[in-house]
Amino acid sequence: MLSFKRLIVFLCIFLGTVSTLRAQQLLSGVVSDERNIPIPSAKIFVKQAADLRTVADVNGYYEIRLFPGEYFVIFTATGYDDRELYVVVNDVDQVRNMQLFPTKFQDLSDVEVSTKKTNPGRDIMLEVVKVRERINPWNYAHSVEGYIKATEKIERKEPKNKDQEASDETDPTGLEDPFEAEKKKKEAIANNMNLVEVQFTRHYSPPNKVKEIRNAFEKRGDDRALYYTTTVKSNFNFFENLLHLDDLHQSPVSSPISGPGILSYKYRLEEQYMEGDRKIHKIKIIPRSTATTTLEGYIWVIDSLWLVQKLELKMQKGNLLVYDHFTITQEFDHPGDSMCVLVSQVLDYSVKYKSESSKMTTVATFSDYTFNTAFTNRFFNNEVAVTEKEAYDKDTSYWAEKRQVELTPEELRFIQVKDSIFNAQNRKEYLDSIDAVFNKVTALKVLWWGVDHRNRDKRFQWTINSMAGIARPLYIAGPRVAPGFYYFRKWENERSIDSYSELSYGFMNRDIKGRGWLRFRYDPFHFGTARITFSHEFDAIRSYDAITQIYKRENFIEKTELKLGNDYELFNGFFADLDMAFSERRSLEGYAFIETFDESIPNNEPIEFQTYQALISTLTLTYTPGQKYMKEPNRKVILGSKWPSFYMTYERGIPGIFGSDVNHEYGRAGIMQTFKIGTIGTSSYHVLAGKFLSSKVLMEPDFKFQRRSDPIWFSNPLYSFQGFDTLLRSKDIFYEAHFVHHDNGAIINKIPFMKKTRIGLVMGVGALYVKEFAYQHYEVLAGLERTFKFSKRRLRIGVYGVVSDGNRTPIRTDWKVSFALMDERDMKWNF
Repeated sequence: MLSFKRLIVFLCIFLGTVSTLRAQQLLSGVVSDERNIPIPSAKIFVKQAADLRTVADVNGYYEIRLFPGEYFVIFTATGYDDRELYVVVNDVDQVRNMQLFPTKFQDLSDVEVSTKKTNPGRDIMLEVVKVRERINPWNYAHSVEGYIKATEKIERKEPKNKDQEASDETDPTGLEDPFEAEKKKKEAIANNMNLVEVQFTRHYSPPNKVKEIRNAFEKRGDDRALYYTTTVKSNFNFFENLLHLDDLHQSPVSSPISGPGILSYKYRLEEQYMEGDRKIHKIKIIPRSTATTTLEGYIWVIDSLWLVQKLELKMQKGNLLVYDHFTITQEFDHPGDSMCVLVSQVLDYSVKYKSESSKMTTVATFSDYTFNTAFTNRFFNNEVAVTEKEAYDKDTSYWAEKRQVELTPEELRFIQVKDSIFNAQNRKEYLDSIDAVFNKVTALKVLWWGVDHRNRDKRFQWTINSMAGIARPLYIAGPRVAPGFYYFRKWENERSIDSYSELSYGFMNRDIKGRGWLRFRYDPFHFGTARITFSHEFDAIRSYDAITQIYKRENFIEKTELKLGNDYELFNGFFADLDMAFSERRSLEGYAFIETFDESIPNNEPIEFQTYQALISTLTLTYTPGQKYMKEPNRKVILGSKWPSFYMTYERGIPGIFGSDVNHEYGRAGIMQTFKIGTIGTSSYHVLAGKFLSSKVLMEPDFKFQRRSDPIWFSNPLYSFQGFDTLLRSKDIFYEAHFVHHDNGAIINKIPFMKKTRIGLVMGVGALYVKEFAYQHYEVLAGLERTFKFSKRRLRIGVYGVVSDGNRTPIRTDWKVSFALMDERDMKWNF
């Protein structure tokens, strides 16, 4: 209890808040709408007590302090019905969230305006918001035919020594080769553009059920930089309060066609003109605060009907994950003058690197809408998109019929060149010639990269370790050399096999070691993978210990092991991983070590024990409910879930079989999730507990350890602590919790000029309780992070301050740094 009070005191100091109202208690929470989206600037007050009132911030969060007693608290917001909450305040703080439900918008015109002048643009948008629910096409079930064309044009900088390069390529006799010039021209066209075309049928049912059937898909070149080649990842529905574009933007985007948007944007009538017998209003959208809103541009509205004809909105650069610029243009049709039906969407976006820049355009058209479609109960499920093999085999006549957007002359030329090159390059003779160049042994390959051999026709490749990879000058028990061999093969049905084998020799002890593994992906759709590993090697007891401890001799043993394993997705979102390992473990007693550096880098002696055998099986089950996925002909693409992931691990040391000497059982379970809280930012948490269920014969390598913290280095805060300086080896139950929040600019951008710096704020907490030692540890962290371009990747650098406390340790502070690369597959960071 004493430690908990110290933690509370520490939190107050750390956050810089000192309560002067100790007799009052805090009532707080989040005010949200019917879809649990925060409502900014909602008003909260106590009935019949005018002085007890507050206003929610832009993220819907409110705080109000009240003396003990009974209160009727009123929640009100423009465009929503008032709600009343009865609350009894006692001697503890309370969190009471409140959900408001929209009115028919009769009172939107009463929103307070700070200027005395009339604002026609804002008045027009108020009328649009009034009819938003009726004109929103995503409020109605429908099917639609769609076509997407995504194009990337790449511009590369010329080399600085261009003149020298040109002279080197010139024939000394002055003879020009027109065939070579034409070849280079074709290669330039093929390498400076990428193109994807998709033809699909999209089925939709509110509020967010979708299934996309890809009827045709054609990819020419590399599509990694192209955005919106499928409709199931992002929906640019500006008739919602917030747009959740997780693979594009760090935080949800506030829509200017919404009640909250009325409070977040300024609207200025720029132009009025006639189209036939209809008056069109062109309204400029201006963010009230660039710190909290991310759109600017124009919306065209039809007078009297208040239907959106067109919109053109540009995203602020600050929170874009990859791109430097992104603009959305949408055009709508209006059947029966009753709703806004999206017929065209154009995305213009670009990114610039040091040596090249890419300008990209994605055009999507939608036609042949069928509304009020009756779908069966099981039509929509977690399979949100399907691409059958036939979709990749469509010929030019099919595309000529289905293509909704005419190709530009440049795109037509690119397709012709790319197809001719593809046909030429897929001949065996050409593939062999390319492989001959790739397989050429060079000094740099031998010394640094490794010697590769590839056969494109048979789809396999092998690699021999380079000299740099073979040499192991700093190794337990002295320097070693370790030649290794890697092999990979993949079949057209996405099945694959890869393996690695290595033999090493230690000069100091004249010993031979080795290891090897083989993996076979036998069922790509269910991620079915069988693996076998054999090793006769040094093995770390605590492979996840701090960098100041992991190298010490007491952390190593000698192990000879055979391990079999299998991964499989039993049903959607439910994965099973089973391992069975038999090993003989030996002490390093008798080995010679390099002791030259022991005085400057403290080390110790290896542990001594009798040689023994261990047969250990491990089963890990992981389940993520509601996992969305796309089905490809031979594989599955996971898109994620709004639900957390649950996991459970059971480890059994089996006695008797093959002379196994171990006999223990261990269980661990946890839950983890990453989610976004409106526009407040992105939060992640990981909660777990573990315990030895039995420990009749428990050997040192099988104990579970609480990892020490690294000096300076900021390790992943979802799996480790930053201020934990003690190694705990325990058998009894432990509880562990981690929480990290990235504000994505929601807080720090409110500071003048900070948004231009693109610096983000991160905060987190961690707690640990180990029953065996009655050990408690708490820590709070805060830091600043910034993302940089690193080659064509995104590198995030962070600086953090950490304050920790516990019932066995004094309060301590640490400073840490981290470097992290974004995972390009799911556009996420490691934390």
